[in-house]
Amino acid sequence: MRWILKPKPQISKIEDLKKSLQVDTIVATLLAQRGIDSYQAAKTFFRPNFEELHDPFLMKDMDKAVARIENAIAKHENILVYGDYDVDGTTSVALMSSYLKTRLDSVATYIPDRYGEGYGVSYKGIDFAHDNDFTLIIALDCGVKAVDKVAYANKKGIDFIICDHHRPGDKLPEAVAVLDPKRDDCKYPFKELCGCGVGFKLITALATRQGQTVEDLTEYLDLVATAIGADIVPIVGENRALAYMGLQIINTNPRPGMKAIIAEVKKDILTITDVVFIIAPRINAAGRMKHGNHAVTLLTETDFNLAAQYAIDIDQFNTDRRETDKRITEEALIKIEENNEQDQFTTVVFDEDWHKGVIGIVASRLIETYYRPTLVFTKSGDKLAASARSVSGFDVYNALEACSEHIEQFGGHKYAAGLTLLPENYEAFKAKFESVVKATIDPKLLTRELKVDLEIELGEINDKLMRILKQFAPFGPGNLSPTFMSQNLKDTGYGKCVGEDDKHIRLTVTQSFNDKIVCIGFGLGDKIDIIKNKKLFSAAYAIDENHWNGNVSLQLKLKDIKE
Repeated sequence: MRWILKPKPQISKIEDLKKSLQVDTIVATLLAQRGIDSYQAAKTFFRPNFEELHDPFLMKDMDKAVARIENAIAKHENILVYGDYDVDGTTSVALMSSYLKTRLDSVATYIPDRYGEGYGVSYKGIDFAHDNDFTLIIALDCGVKAVDKVAYANKKGIDFIICDHHRPGDKLPEAVAVLDPKRDDCKYPFKELCGCGVGFKLITALATRQGQTVEDLTEYLDLVATAIGADIVPIVGENRALAYMGLQIINTNPRPGMKAIIAEVKKDILTITDVVFIIAPRINAAGRMKHGNHAVTLLTETDFNLAAQYAIDIDQFNTDRRETDKRITEEALIKIEENNEQDQFTTVVFDEDWHKGVIGIVASRLIETYYRPTLVFTKSGDKLAASARSVSGFDVYNALEACSEHIEQFGGHKYAAGLTLLPENYEAFKAKFESVVKATIDPKLLTRELKVDLEIELGEINDKLMRILKQFAPFGPGNLSPTFMSQNLKDTGYGKCVGEDDKHIRLTVTQSFNDKIVCIGFGLGDKIDIIKNKKLFSAAYAIDENHWNGNVSLQLKLKDIKE
């Protein structure tokens, strides 16, 4: 890893924060690094609230969307709520359909089949709407590039409202309204909402027309917080406020489906990290292994006993998913080695029998071994489909755009994308993608980067600091959990490898005569020699709590160690 120590803010800013907030240098520095430079900004950061949310009508086309939905409700039209099969899509559909059903009976949901229809709006979905007399489709977490599909719907007399957060193409669909903060002509102040976040802004706008306020919609925030965590959007601004308040709902009064998932994992208080690694994979597993409808059914169920049964099914999907992605990852690593592709700038692998539902996870797993832009392909009908994942600092979406002559369809974000192409174009695409990345990537980006907030002494770590650090949550892009480093550490002599195949290390370190603290280093077992014989070393780590037998103690969760 390349350790990058963040620059220290101006001393005057640190001193001002210390004085106004009555905090120590460590806390003041961490706040200043996050752009917090006043008492009021700190108050907003530590206690996000509804006042941080912008007027939904600042979003381009919001007035058109509200008017069309109000008209549909007044005329008792049939409304189809359409969304993608991932966490952001299924939570969006659950949110929108749950809200609309409080005002209209004739509301149904539609999630495309990952294998039969693929990502986004499909002709099959539009035909379903036409055959069942739906006159309005509200598409969430997809649709901003569905120009031809929306034109097809228009010919069938079906209106579209699109709630998306992906980058638009050169031309917008001719929908009644296209709600997307990333539109060039949209002046909405916050650009990083997820799809469920855009959906929440729409139901907020609809609620204001009924004399309600955003505070009346808190029951939907468990869905919004889950989507924010799963979609890896920056947890700053509105997203931080929505995630913060949504976590409160998850931990106090979640919807029955969410409560059933939490009951399955048996954890009392969930953080945003728990949402990402416990709740989100289970919701995602439905669309990966079976069908996204299972996730929507769970998240919209109002009877807890029924929800508990659905949660058992979802948990089994997740178990199947874990076994499948583990097997495929092992097969992909063998292919890379057999083809002598370890030294390339990219990883591109293909097998027609790989499960399409887990190739995105496999791409992420491969990056853990070969840290470079990665695509995993499988057969999908008469085409090949791939999931792309990237390394920090490199825009894989732009790289795919440069290869567009070989691609049938693609979309996504800077670090994650999906695409389809014809089998005969695979080798040409693979060569072009390697060429583009090789020509455009900064070679240092191919070494994993570890950003360190601050160097501190072990003696500065105490319970008070830990209590304040926990209030920096929820963590995520834009507000990562603080990483510290300390130098001239040594093991007290009892450090050892632990876990299966000695993958991890556990030790107690000291820096001066009185300072001792337990450390756990997951995945660092191969670095045991660095700490042997009381040799001095440096460590980068997060400050953590160890809960054991009812006791709580501080520990360091090591991220890396160096001689």
